[in-house]
Amino acid sequence: MFILKRQDVEITNFQHPKRDQQIPILNYQGQTFRLISAFNGKQAEDARALWRDLTDNKGKACVLLEEPDRYSVWGKVRLDQLVAEEATGNDAAKPPLFAQGCLLLLQAVYFDVEDLLGARQATSFQKDIAKVFQQGNFPQADSPDAIKNWLTVSPLKGLKLPPWQEQHLKTLLQELHRLGKSYFGNTDFAEGVSDVLEDMPTQDRNQFIDWLKKSALNKLWIAG
Repeated sequence: MFILKRQDVEITNFQHPKRDQQIPILNYQGQTFRLISAFNGKQAEDARALWRDLTDNKGKACVLLEEPDRYSVWGKVRLDQLVAEEATGNDAAKPPLFAQGCLLLLQAVYFDVEDLLGARQATSFQKDIAKVFQQGNFPQADSPDAIKNWLTVSPLKGLKLPPWQEQHLKTLLQELHRLGKSYFGNTDFAEGVSDVLEDMPTQDRNQFIDWLKKSALNKLWIAG
């Protein structure tokens, strides 16, 4: 729909009606857009590909925001509609559940890097993930201890899940796929999603895989 620069738009925060959370909203010529996904400055083609897929193939009204150090894709939304959706709790259960699945995938890739490529590469991977968390403004992921926690402590065993929203999780899985391909030289690591998630409760696992299948992430993570 639109490719815009930062000076073309106004970005404000919208207070979630039920949670202590601010939702970023992009304003352009009287229209409002909600963040779908963010990319770092080297991922211009990935950002444009997602934007084109959503606009051309899925018929969504979207904005591609180009900034010097990052790109982001925003989907059109009415604030009254957003209030209604959030207040009814349509996605209230999604972020914790989806964060659990995303952490399992993150940890599986990290442990594979450590086991197959060694401690030095595992340390490098930690630093790369830290950059992802920083650039994406991930809550509770701004210290080495926190990052180590998300990489090593099972989210199925009493780990308090981070308050990441859907746009954080999509960014994480996009970046995780990019890093995995960079470290391993192929995308074989993305083919065992069901195996990685096998310890999740069946209903939760099915919901998470269904979410993957319905999003652009399905092209990256082969949800079987």
